[in-house]
Amino acid sequence: MEELDIAIDIATVTKRSIHGVLALVSRTFFIQLVSFVTNFLLTIFLSPSIFGVFFVVSAAINFLGYFSDIGLAAALIQKKDEITREELKTTFTIQQVLVVTVVIIALLISKWVGAFYHLNNAGIFLFQALAVAFFLSSLKTIPSIILERHLFFQKLVIPQIVETVVFSVVAVYLAVKGFGVTSFTIAVLARGLCGVIAMYIISPWKIGIGFSKQTAKRLLSFGVPFQLNSFLALFKDDLFIAYLGKALPIAAVGYIGFAQKWAFAPLRLIMDNVVRITFPSFSRLQHDKETLSKAIEKSIFASTLFIFPVIVGLVGLAPYLIKLIPKYGKWEPALLSLGFFGINAAIASISTPLVNALNAIGQIKKTLYLMIFWTLITWILTPILIFLLGFNGVAIASAIISLSSVIVIFMVKKYVSFNPFIIMYPFLASAIMGIFIYFVSPFVISNLINLFLIIILSAVIYFLAMLIFAKQEITSNFQLILNNLKQ
Repeated sequence: MEELDIAIDIATVTKRSIHGVLALVSRTFFIQLVSFVTNFLLTIFLSPSIFGVFFVVSAAINFLGYFSDIGLAAALIQKKDEITREELKTTFTIQQVLVVTVVIIALLISKWVGAFYHLNNAGIFLFQALAVAFFLSSLKTIPSIILERHLFFQKLVIPQIVETVVFSVVAVYLAVKGFGVTSFTIAVLARGLCGVIAMYIISPWKIGIGFSKQTAKRLLSFGVPFQLNSFLALFKDDLFIAYLGKALPIAAVGYIGFAQKWAFAPLRLIMDNVVRITFPSFSRLQHDKETLSKAIEKSIFASTLFIFPVIVGLVGLAPYLIKLIPKYGKWEPALLSLGFFGINAAIASISTPLVNALNAIGQIKKTLYLMIFWTLITWILTPILIFLLGFNGVAIASAIISLSSVIVIFMVKKYVSFNPFIIMYPFLASAIMGIFIYFVSPFVISNLINLFLIIILSAVIYFLAMLIFAKQEITSNFQLILNNLKQ
């Protein structure tokens, strides 16, 4: 059968991973900048209730979406041997049968969903538009697999850039024009269509329909536990948000969405790229535990190096942003939740690469057990804290639950020896920066110019502290990057 893969040695994995990280982070920085501006403008022109509608409806569609994949894509990425045309056709066929089924169900129950959440016609149309956009997104799966198998990460971000720009321009323009929820409806459809076109230009794949029982059985042995893991993550997060839309006032859900979106923004910028790269890269290195150990340490160090200070700065300066930005005072009730979601995000920057390492070496059942535990405790603890503390209980529960991620460190060390204390350097430097922000900001920040000066000074303090604590680590990583860029 036609082989669609090539052998990739360790040097090539290192080189392509570094190129991929730089390309993804730099280009994703642009995406996050656009998303930041978009979110800022939308939270000005749209009310917390409208924001809450989009947050809840998106979570409902994400829930349905998890029934459309049974982990076949991840199985192809993790697979040690080359992938074949037959495997791609089998994966595509199974996925599309599931996707079309889910989309039809979503469209049939759209009015029931609207009645359940007390949505008007605009909210129902948004739900239907997200279902159609979900189908369009599924068409990008195979081209994405091909790129990831070959570690061509720098190409993967191009469709994301197209989608982000299209969504942002359309959503903001229509929001300014007063379209309300319909702004999201038109924007998600435009984003989905443009994303598919961009992906097939970058990674052409001749769509094929076919099915091999033997191939499907082999891929499902990894894919089913992987998808169960993802489904539990969905049940823990997105379905719980859907529950919140019924249990709390929609404005309160808007506050939760606001706090979570901003607290997780550093994860979207850094961690999403680390995740996108570490799983296929670790999979290519699973036969060499010594090299894998170094790769794990460097991925944790890189993610915490940037995520820790950004979260500390964001949480520390948020109260001043709320006061100084016109029309932003309405989000002040979300500040406490922002802080606790920030704790969750900081810990996720450590645990996520480790979970990816377990998956990459084939220990998918171990991560499944972890996700079962996290899901159960989320659904037990969070409702209790909502009852006691109101909507802030959601963020407080997430912070408490995230502390259990220390278990992942011990699980990974059973298979791969690595140094988890490498995170102490970014932690200490971020703590010093946080102390500076806490004591200096109240006396200095009186306008946006002073705010920007504090941000710059905080960044300087952080990186000076890092040079003191971890100069050798930073120098060696920088040299590794330079050497691979020169090749």
